[in-house]
Amino acid sequence: MNDHKKHPISFTEVLKARSIVYEYLKPTHLTHYENLSSLLNAEVFVKHENHNPTGSFKIRGGVNLMNHLKRSGVEGVITFSTGNHGISIGQSAAWFGLNATVVVPEKNNPIKNRSIQSTGATLIEGGRTFEEASAVVAELMREKDIYYAHPADEPHLINGVGTEFIEILEECPDLDAVIVPIGAGSEASAATVVLKTINPDIQIFAVQAERSSAAFQSWKSRKIVSSENTTFAGGFATGTAYETPFKIYKDNLTDFVLLSEEEIYEGIALAAYYTHNLLEGAGASTIMAAIRLKDRLKGKKVALQFSGCNASPDEIHTAYALHAFSEGVKI
Repeated sequence: MNDHKKHPISFTEVLKARSIVYEYLKPTHLTHYENLSSLLNAEVFVKHENHNPTGSFKIRGGVNLMNHLKRSGVEGVITFSTGNHGISIGQSAAWFGLNATVVVPEKNNPIKNRSIQSTGATLIEGGRTFEEASAVVAELMREKDIYYAHPADEPHLINGVGTEFIEILEECPDLDAVIVPIGAGSEASAATVVLKTINPDIQIFAVQAERSSAAFQSWKSRKIVSSENTTFAGGFATGTAYETPFKIYKDNLTDFVLLSEEEIYEGIALAAYYTHNLLEGAGASTIMAAIRLKDRLKGKKVALQFSGCNASPDEIHTAYALHAFSEGVKI
């Protein structure tokens, strides 16, 4: 049943995934923002993956995976998640008539928990962190004959996610750089597969939380390592890098940006101010990363990934309280 994990990850497979993904989703907008372009002295575009039905890019991979599982006779899936991946698995499983179980850490974002449950998936709370939730899945797998849809080490997910980057290049073929948030790594690896195949000169910058920086630490040390995992931003909240995406992005990222917790909150506020979109921490992080990279991006065509919008009310309130617009926006 786990033979799907041996499936190739390639630009050809991303092209195959397009027809599957587009049966359920429409291409998201790539919007040029004059105000952000002036702020950064660059030509800035935002890829609005936050406008997908589940509020994040991950649904692309979910649809591609469920299509393959359905065709192979799988009846149910299980996974672990801090939210967006779980929502994707739950919704895509429902579209394909499959049962889904999602394990989330204790005290997980309540908005994301409710969104998972609204898909019809079974929600189980277990473990204090992303990695501890994975141990709960391993235990449950001993009791159930269902497919383990890993959030990162899953080729069909990465191939499905790659469709967003084809859309970017179709609208902006002379793109110079893209900034992607990175947690488990499916989006960064998908960006690598597509962008570097079409144009090896495109720069790929990754952004992550200082307090959950396992991907950065792994990239820097050239091997998979574990590190602190205490950020509030669920999209970043992983305590280790994962083998499948790491092998793809480790030699292809131009650089990393690490953000403090306050900077992540500031990104949420800036996204609202400049684009009128309410985002979660990881989804909005690319604006702050672009500001930090301002000198290196000057004069270039840059795409910022708005990867997700499933923030809790407390996160939005904190972002606004810390960065009140009446006092001006700091840059």
